[in-house]
Amino acid sequence: MNGTILQSIRDSIAVKQAILDDADFHTKTAQAVQAMTTTFREGGKVLFCGNGGSAADAQHIAAELSGRFYRDRPPLYAEALHVNSSFVTAVANDYGYEDVFARMVEAAGRPGDILVAFSTSGNSPNILKAIRMGREKGMAIIGFTGATGGKMADLCDILLNVPSTDTPRIQESHILIGHILCQIVEQQIFGQ
Repeated sequence: MNGTILQSIRDSIAVKQAILDDADFHTKTAQAVQAMTTTFREGGKVLFCGNGGSAADAQHIAAELSGRFYRDRPPLYAEALHVNSSFVTAVANDYGYEDVFARMVEAAGRPGDILVAFSTSGNSPNILKAIRMGREKGMAIIGFTGATGGKMADLCDILLNVPSTDTPRIQESHILIGHILCQIVEQQIFGQ
């Protein structure tokens, strides 16, 4: 048991070390910060989507932005698209699960808004459909994925593809990156 504990910690550190050593990843993270900061300053919103653990990550980061992160300040318009269970189940029943996020993006997305899409594989059909709808609505797309980026790689304006194919390690890094975005966006808009 102790071996598994230690190896999991080592593996998590190794992925984060790879991110730390990747100057291109830092540039893409800074681009995501700038895009989100601009959107919020111009009165736009950031919508988040993901499935399973990625849904939890999407909701977590949206809450940090719409509630607060480090400081008390006015809320930012950030929302996870899966939190209305009646909507999700109705759309899944009436149209199909692949449409649950795209339908809400169609309703709420506006030019200048951002869609942040989480998929460790980059291949989730409902995420891909939401991205395509976001494009139709004139939204910028920020993708959180694993190493290859999957099908999302060609659809995102900014792809934050964690250098791993191990889902738990990818998701751990997604939260790290999401927290970095929240911290710097908050600083950019509201000061230190």
